[in-house]
Amino acid sequence: MAAKKNVVLIGCGMVASAYVESFRNLSDQMQLAGVLASTGDSGRAFLAQHAKHFPTARAYETLEEVIAAKPDMAVVITPPNARVSIVRPLASAGIPILMEKPIERTFANAQELVEICADIPLGIMLQHRVRPSAKALRELLEARDLGPLGLVEIYVPWWREQAYYDEPGRGTLARDGGGVLISQAIHTLDLALQFTGPVKEVMAMRRTSTFHTMESEDFVSAGLTFENGAAGSLVASTATYPGRTEEIILHYANASVTLKSAELTVNWRTGQTDTIGAAVATGAGGDPMAFTSDWHQAVIADFIDCIDSGATPAASGQSALAVHAVIEAITTSSTTGSVSPIKKVFQT
Repeated sequence: MAAKKNVVLIGCGMVASAYVESFRNLSDQMQLAGVLASTGDSGRAFLAQHAKHFPTARAYETLEEVIAAKPDMAVVITPPNARVSIVRPLASAGIPILMEKPIERTFANAQELVEICADIPLGIMLQHRVRPSAKALRELLEARDLGPLGLVEIYVPWWREQAYYDEPGRGTLARDGGGVLISQAIHTLDLALQFTGPVKEVMAMRRTSTFHTMESEDFVSAGLTFENGAAGSLVASTATYPGRTEEIILHYANASVTLKSAELTVNWRTGQTDTIGAAVATGAGGDPMAFTSDWHQAVIADFIDCIDSGATPAASGQSALAVHAVIEAITTSSTTGSVSPIKKVFQT
């Protein structure tokens, strides 16, 4: 068995709770060596809350201290605008990085960051890829002939209270790079792309509803044309009270399949219906953290295994560029009012 990995957590914001729970459950594979927060005091306060489970973890004052400690990997969960200044020194030191989505605020910045990490393992927390329903669909596609894909429906009908956007920086272009599209819908759109293949072009609109006061959008809709000839639609919102579980519906010639949280439903053209798994909470409503940490845990465990084996992570930085390219095209189309082609993703 490989030695436990010494892991440093960089960033201690709201989403840190999902990582902490995952770290606890992966104690046979890793140990939390320390944290780097916005200040040393906030890092110490964070560790004090979790001292029972991580008694030896330390609060670092600077990134230089983190690098000097030579951790086996870093988990970076800072806001997107703080990424490059953290990632560049870590990558130069050869430290593998697992990072929160999105990679960065724009497609160009995301490409730059992936290029910076070309010589180290880079994973992105796109945990929907490892849901049991996604695994079940992959197995189904390998075992059965569903026929050509003709139509794609992607829905993210979520809700966020105004208090969520009242946090300084949240939903701003400067910190987050946008609103519902890059912060919430990115997960569902990314998962859909794992089965649809590349998007060719989009026609989109973005709006801010009367329910929120914020800089960026809380509603987006887009028509999608895929390179395989399929047509599709995306509708995403954080203004849909009280919030419902996101769905991906893929219409093949022989069956239509619905991915809803951890549940997969297959409606065969013969009239038979198969259901695998069951839907669970995904943070669709007013509590953004009302979701299981199991999928975060699976991504972290996979990343640790990939460090040892040299395999490509389940959600690599390179593969995550595809969803960033689509997000940029949707943003461009909604600004220009015209069809926007998808930019090609470079290979590192």
